[in-house]
This record gives sequence, structure tokens and C-alpha cells, in this order.
Amino acid sequence: MTTLTNDQQIELLRQMWRIRFFEEQAIRLYGEGYYKGSTHPYIAQEATALGVCAALRPGDQVLATYRGHGVAMAMGADPNEMMAELLGRTDGLCKGKGGSMHLSQPSTGFVGSNAIVSAQIPIAGGVALANQLDNNGVVTICFFGDGASCEGIFYETCNMAALWKLPLVLVVENNEFAISTHYTESISVPFIAQRAQAFGFPGVTIDGRDLYAVHETALEAIDRARRGDGPTLIEAKTVRWTRHSAVSAGGYGSGEAMEKWRLTDPIPRYCGELISRRILNEEQIAEIESAAREQIEAAVEFALNSPMPTPEMLYEDIFA
Repeated sequence: MTTLTNDQQIELLRQMWRIRFFEEQAIRLYGEGYYKGSTHPYIAQEATALGVCAALRPGDQVLATYRGHGVAMAMGADPNEMMAELLGRTDGLCKGKGGSMHLSQPSTGFVGSNAIVSAQIPIAGGVALANQLDNNGVVTICFFGDGASCEGIFYETCNMAALWKLPLVLVVENNEFAISTHYTESISVPFIAQRAQAFGFPGVTIDGRDLYAVHETALEAIDRARRGDGPTLIEAKTVRWTRHSAVSAGGYGSGEAMEKWRLTDPIPRYCGELISRRILNEEQIAEIESAAREQIEAAVEFALNSPMPTPEMLYEDIFA
């Protein structure tokens, strides 16, 4: 059973397709030279961000990695503004100044993504501490990768979060590769969630491609944090189909290994669930897919037609 209404489950499918098509277009536009730097696709990880973010209340806050497009959209970011941001245009989410890896929209609760591996983890701890001191009932979610779980700041944050019972949920998206290093070559335990044991708070490993499992686990962890019982570490076992980034390889490669993971695609899996639960039929699902594709194609046109920033805008929105 799920606590999600039928309408909520249908909306999650729309968001899944939007994220998938957004990332496909982001890869295409990068390859065609429309923006520089790099970009890190979220393809095949959509169920993790959506399952967690659907469990939040208005006002809760989220931080993500440089692979953060999907999380930003799961928190309500507009695809038009997202695409314009990638292309460095003035109509972008951050007026074109953040780009692919530095997205932020505090109005939706998306504190931001971070280009430095694990850097968002201590920031999330600080955000959670501020909310605890304000006694406002806000829960902070922090997404990060399996590679980031090997950084020292992860352990420091876990220790302080446990000591102070911070309203923090740590979500490690274990897509098995830190660029090209498989997690079994860098992590000494079979499950990253086991690392929570050292700090005395719960750690749970789930299938991150199962939206319902992610959502139910996130609900429990968020409720625990909100009632003052401290943090939880959720390990979402997932996969990315693409190379690590637009400028760096690493991952499953091709052939048999790649095909194995394509069979675990969370979107057709979720569609099958919606059909079996008699929430949607195949024709309705196809309509939703088509509408999402059109919406993202329109976002590309919006971004391409958005103006470039002027040199004078460099001096706006700065602290000093």
C-alpha cells in the first residue's frame, strides 16, 4: 500500500518523463556546443529523487550533488528556467550564473546543488542545525553519491548530526561508480547504509529504482527527523546509464553489462505498477509521455530564445 493518492502517483509519472527528456536534451545541447563546462545526467535515477521529495512537506529543504537536475525538478523547478540556466541565459533559474552544477531555488526548498564532491553534506548539517535552533519543524534532505560517502566530511557530519539529533536525512545514491571506480573497490562494507551504525542512527538500504519503496522509506526517515529523533542514512541502490559526465567517462560501458541495467529502468517499472493498480492504462501513459516530451522540447526553444546576460550583470547579485 502507499499513502500517495492516485493523482499524486500520476503526477510523479509526469515528472519522471520530464526529468528523463530534460536530461536527454541536456546531453544533446551540450554535444552541439550550446553550453560549456560539464553536465551530469540523472537518467535512470529518477525514482530516487521523486520518491524522496514526494515525502516532504512545504518548507522542507533539499541539497544535492552536481548531478542535481532531477532533484531540482523534483522540488518544483520549472523546466524552462532549468534549461535556460544550463545555457547561461538571463531567464535561467539563477539568471544563467549557476549553470548545470550550481542550481538553486530557495522558494521551492531547493537550497542548491554543489560541484564539489561531498561539499553539500556539511552544509546540509548546518542547515539542519539552523532549523533545529529555530524549532520550525523543517527537515533537511541531503543527496550525495557513493564516492562522497568516502570523504571525511561525511563522517564528521554524521557524528555531529547524531550527537545533536539533527532533523537531517542523508540519501546516498549508490549508482555503483565514483566516475570509474566501482564501490566495491573503495568501500569496505557491502552496504553503505552500514556506516550509520558507527554513529548510532538507522541506516537502511533500498532499491532506489522502486519509487514506492523509496517513498515509504523516506516517509519514515523524515517523520523520525521531524519528531526530534535524529538522522537516518538511506542508501538508494540505483544506476546511471550514461558516462559520469559530459567530459568524463566511467560507468558500465556497453554490451552485456549495460543491457543488464537497462532492464531495471525505473520508468517502465513504475508504468507497470500504475497499470497493475488500475490507476492508468497504456494509452493514458503514452499520452503523458508524449506531453512530457513536448514540454521539454518547448523548454529548449524557450532557452534558445532567452537573451544572453550583459557584462554589466556580472556585478549584480553579489555580496560585496
